[in-house]
Amino acid sequence: MLLPLPEPYDFELSTERFRAFGPDRANLWHEGALHRVVGGREVRIAAAPGGVDVEPLDAATRPAVEKLLGLELALAPFYAWAAADPVLARLVRRLAGFRPPLVPDPFEALVTSVTAQQVSLRAAFAIRTRLVEAFGERGELAYAFPTRERLAAARPEQLVALGFSRRKAECVVGLARSDLDLDGLAALDDDRVRERITALRGLGPWTAEWFLARHLARPRAWPAGDLGLRKAAEVLYGLDVHELGRRLDPFQNLAAHYLLAGMRVAA
Repeated sequence: MLLPLPEPYDFELSTERFRAFGPDRANLWHEGALHRVVGGREVRIAAAPGGVDVEPLDAATRPAVEKLLGLELALAPFYAWAAADPVLARLVRRLAGFRPPLVPDPFEALVTSVTAQQVSLRAAFAIRTRLVEAFGERGELAYAFPTRERLAAARPEQLVALGFSRRKAECVVGLARSDLDLDGLAALDDDRVRERITALRGLGPWTAEWFLARHLARPRAWPAGDLGLRKAAEVLYGLDVHELGRRLDPFQNLAAHYLLAGMRVAA
């Protein structure tokens, strides 16, 4: 069934992240389509004129699909604003229709960030794949990301055996067992979200900022501690990442995604 998307939209560019660093078993690229398990059913998303073809698409799967495809992010005002910035104007031309994907589930968003702390994304994807295969439920091709309840019952040693550092394993299990209301974070302002997340052991500002960016789609989210973003700030602007963040207000989130994607595919 067709899910219309605002133009321009480039499905290949927008899903590039799921191919660039190795397989993502929770968001699996297979034969030109993206597969994700939603509510126990495997959903297939493929390019189609005017949007994407989604099977099955119904009231149960639509919210997760729309979140995954980044429909909360408004490209038109960002494109209009970016026209005045020479670097972003060039990237927008090269990456026209790139709509950054979002993580549908808040627990998944935080665990995903933990796996990427202080390692390459290729290493993070490999560790995440082992986690998903060990603790997730398999659909036809893809796996459902492990539930909070399943990881709360795990022992840190089980995650260490999958390639997690001891600190990261304890962080993930601790997060799963915590009383943090992850769904409730959406009702809070950015600063309160940062406070709630960083109050937990092992979750710092970088993780909180990516949660704001990749799950809540907050426009001013700016993960200044990200090594890739620091490199982009230096290479593309010759600026300190914090100074660049102030310059890119109020579109830091989309700018960050375009800068990182630009460094990979349009530099």
